[in-house]
Amino acid sequence: MISQRLAANVGAFVAAALFGSSVVAVRVAVQEVPPLSLAVLRFGQGGLLLVFLLLLVGARDLLRVRWHDLPLLILLGAVLFAVFPVTFNASLRLIEASRGALILATIPLWSALLARIARSERLSPRQVVGVFLSLGGIGLALAERGLGWQGGLGSLAGDGLMLLTALCGAAYAVLAQRAFARYNAVTVTTYAMVLGTLLLLPAALAEGLVGVLPHLDRQTVALLVFLGVFGGALGFFLWTFALTRLTPTQVAVYINLNPLVAMVLAATLLTERLTIIFAAGFGTVVLGVLLVNWPKHSYRD
Repeated sequence: MISQRLAANVGAFVAAALFGSSVVAVRVAVQEVPPLSLAVLRFGQGGLLLVFLLLLVGARDLLRVRWHDLPLLILLGAVLFAVFPVTFNASLRLIEASRGALILATIPLWSALLARIARSERLSPRQVVGVFLSLGGIGLALAERGLGWQGGLGSLAGDGLMLLTALCGAAYAVLAQRAFARYNAVTVTTYAMVLGTLLLLPAALAEGLVGVLPHLDRQTVALLVFLGVFGGALGFFLWTFALTRLTPTQVAVYINLNPLVAMVLAATLLTERLTIIFAAGFGTVVLGVLLVNWPKHSYRD
């Protein structure tokens, strides 16, 4: 059981790192590709890749679901792969990535609240401290770089869209628990991704998806491939796998690593300087994650 929990924590960590990288990729790609079209191109290829791999390895049984479970899978797809990417992409057109990352860092708080309402999770005092420590750590790391706010309706709209994104992420973590009782993590991820993409497709076509494709340059295509394969299929499978072994809040707290990973990547690729304050913020986030996820026999395995 300990090995399963360890695998789930590693999966959530890797997923958080991939999502952190995806924030940078989306911030660049969304300047060339409209939000709806970007979401369809990202998760469409991710869903098709998962279906292809399952067929390739002869795991057709994992693609079989009961008809009466389709409404739940459609709901999961709508929440995480239709509403979530659209509000996320649209928000990053209106506000700075650092500001968006701080709002997105509230996902563990909403996850804990929704899980408590659903009576599927009850946090210990230590875990509550861990959630707020991780949120404080991300605030410390980002505040040093400045959370520029120019005011105006555009910025307020961007904040609102990112808050809706955070609520979608928390709602998926709680709603998905019902699906995990019946299906494998890869089954839930595949169906949710494909169905969410299909829900978005008509709107993306109306937005001009077909007209965008001929004008994509090599850099944008490379970003889309990364977003679909690593930030899409792999990242969300690992995230969903972690949710089958850990509670929603235990997984959601890893989301606070996303902007920190993006900063580390910027320092590595762009030779930006990392400071002591950033290191303190990073360490605080890690401490918060450990407090939330440190095993205890009374918690659900």
